Amino acid sequence: MPYETLRIERRNKGVAWVMIHNPPANAISERLMEELEKAADELEADSKVRVVVIASAHPKTFLAGADLKDMIQRGTQFAGNEAGIAEQSARMQRCFDRFATMPKPVIAAINGYALGGGCELALACDFRIMGGGKIGLTEVSLGLIPGAGGTQRLTRLVGRAKATELIFLARRLDPQEALELGLVHRVTPPERLEEEASAFAEQLSEGAVRAMGLAKRAIYAAEGLPEDGFGIEAASFAATFKTGEPAIGLAAFFQKKQPQFLR
Repeated sequence: MPYETLRIERRNKGVAWVMIHNPPANAISERLMEELEKAADELEADSKVRVVVIASAHPKTFLAGADLKDMIQRGTQFAGNEAGIAEQSARMQRCFDRFATMPKPVIAAINGYALGGGCELALACDFRIMGGGKIGLTEVSLGLIPGAGGTQRLTRLVGRAKATELIFLARRLDPQEALELGLVHRVTPPERLEEEASAFAEQLSEGAVRAMGLAKRAIYAAEGLPEDGFGIEAASFAATFKTGEPAIGLAAFFQKKQPQFLR
């Protein structure tokens, strides 16, 4: 399967860049998820690849999140079938988890908006370097909840109280705010993002990457049993469609209006 939504670039010192290119808005599609999984398999198996960087070929968007028109169609398709909707959530969780569990360091080089699913992919990476845009889990503003691991990973990263605030208020954080909260590891001017990410990736690649992979597995285990939380997240994501709020939130989004949720 040739790549249509990604570009894989093998660069210096065993660093591979996964460039997301799914115009016009870098939305998450089934094709993109299939290709992300294929890239994860390919790069994990390649012994010459020591570090992976995920970035975007789109100048303003790291990853836009789920295709909302497709989400509306799927919500209609699975009306009354929570298991079907939950599986769509679990599908994204499995895709992003490939990078969370890859036994090599993975860096997200965030060069634009990383909202919703875009934030969730970044959270699945080991490190996040941000060069502009906004980052956040904005699903509640649409009457949904994060469904690709966001409720689990953000809570582990910034703590329950702050994660609850960010998710409930659908906060969009600028780079400095994200850095202060520990949501990203480094901030850089947009024009220096690639340089900074490359330098950090090359620094990692010079270390004991196999030991890092084993340490990463142990660190991941220290977070608890993620499959339990992920399963609850997927079921809760599906349950939102029974509330009627996604229909209101998504309609308002496309009409560029403030949603008036049921009181």
